[in-house]
Amino acid sequence: MLINTDNIFSMTQANQNFSSVARTVDKTGEAVVFKNNKPKYLVVDIDNGDFILDLTDDEKIDIVTKRILNRYLPAFKELAK
Repeated sequence: MLINTDNIFSMTQANQNFSSVARTVDKTGEAVVFKNNKPKYLVVDIDNGDFILDLTDDEKIDIVTKRILNRYLPAFKELAK
């Protein structure tokens, strides 16, 4: 996913001025909120359902694997013994 630098906000900026984030989302369709200098949150306009299609296959796989690992972490730890 490519991130437009005009759509980046720090967590502090988003907390103190969320209306600015919302205006950016209204204008461009999305905004990215960084936490600890890493992209953490994607704020999207839900009327624009194309945002999921912008992900690469590798990014989609990363999302699914993270969900699976979070859900079954205790089982994986037990198997690793």
